[in-house]
Amino acid sequence: MSPKQTIVQTELLVLGGGPGGYAAAFRAADLGLEVTLVEAEPRLGGVCLHVGCIPSKALLHAAAVIDQSRAARRWGLEFGDPRVDLDRLRTWKSEVVEKLAGGLDQLGKSRKIRRIRGRGVFIDSERLRLEDAETEMVCFKQAIVATGSSSVIPAGLKLDSDRVMDSTGALDLKDVPARLLVVGGGYIGLELATVYAALGSRVTVVEMTEGLLPGVDRDLVRPLQARLSPLLETILLRTKVKELSPQGDRLQAVFEGEKAPSPAAFDRVLVAVGRRPNSRGIGLENTKARVDARGFVQIDPQRRTDDPHIFAIGDVAGEPMLAHKAHREGIVAAEAIAGQSAAFDPQAIPAVVFTDPEIAWCGLTETQARQEGRAVEVRRFPWGASSRALTLDRTDGVTKILCDPETGRILGMGIVGVGAGDLIAEAVVAIEMGAVAEDLAACIHPHPTLSETLLESAELVLGSALHVYRPAAKA
Repeated sequence: MSPKQTIVQTELLVLGGGPGGYAAAFRAADLGLEVTLVEAEPRLGGVCLHVGCIPSKALLHAAAVIDQSRAARRWGLEFGDPRVDLDRLRTWKSEVVEKLAGGLDQLGKSRKIRRIRGRGVFIDSERLRLEDAETEMVCFKQAIVATGSSSVIPAGLKLDSDRVMDSTGALDLKDVPARLLVVGGGYIGLELATVYAALGSRVTVVEMTEGLLPGVDRDLVRPLQARLSPLLETILLRTKVKELSPQGDRLQAVFEGEKAPSPAAFDRVLVAVGRRPNSRGIGLENTKARVDARGFVQIDPQRRTDDPHIFAIGDVAGEPMLAHKAHREGIVAAEAIAGQSAAFDPQAIPAVVFTDPEIAWCGLTETQARQEGRAVEVRRFPWGASSRALTLDRTDGVTKILCDPETGRILGMGIVGVGAGDLIAEAVVAIEMGAVAEDLAACIHPHPTLSETLLESAELVLGSALHVYRPAAKA
């Protein structure tokens, strides 16, 4: 923290220290700008690092180890039932977070970024009032809004009980409830359902739409749902939780829907139905920045708002609400402010669901192509034909490629399977570089690896696949 000052003057103010905010601050400082970063929390990293992406992935790794130890019986390896030390597991998760947070703090200090802890509210287009801080006001030439988003709990599900949790509460891992109800079959709900099921909870997932992970390619969701079905107690689709009420030391849930079950009692309830942008209460109405009906700040390709002094990035500036999208936007905004030629114009933003199996995709999806009336050539390579998948005993995966039928240009890819999140980066590069299927097929991939499934999918487009037989078309 800087010495106590009533008013601080700065070239660039960054409001929010999450993946987008700290990236913007770091890049701007590297470009020679004087940077002041205002963050309400004591450490940089935002929701993603402290109560989101990172702690959830640490717990998902622990869950995967438990599942692998059980699966190993098929291979002749017996480990016995796992004994879970929750205190140690929480400590390990916190150690991961603290190591990363400490690194960010040091990187900020090395760049001589002024840090102010407090909540900021815009007075106008060039001044920010600080609440709960030693500094009263920051006067700036340019500002970047990076205030992120917050979990949504519908009014009907809000109870004065710590047994109703959002994702932050669930990641605290206070206990392993005997029965857990997860409201919402999106990526947050399913990732945490995976963790608690592995730790021993009987988990029920309720999703109001007709399938898990609404909006995600059904070809990718099917293998995940098939694997989750025996691991979870129940998956209720086209169902809503109408009401929650206390019942002793448990919570009674009343369901509604076509095949809604009878009311049931649960030890804890996780509500994971979405997030809303943190654009309210920060004084944007005192500037020329516009906010749409959903709460997203309106921006141009440089991430500039209608106010020439103010930029916005990350969750507060629109979907997809992903840390890596915010990170890139922060770099673009910083470079634009520094006078460089910069714009946010990605062809493929990857998305990953870190369940088991993982789901990852980028670029055009088959659903989007159908909605837009676009002709695409679609090929699917089943992991049952992958030697590496067989050695891992995980043949439940699929690698899917979408190409332009005339040029062969790769328009999109989707992967479901072990390590899909790591594999999808190759597809992002291919799409961004304008690669055609022949380019990908001509690149020698190491054997035996799961990365070969991308090569094989491209060969399917070309009609030259060796490990999947397709009869030649009759003349």
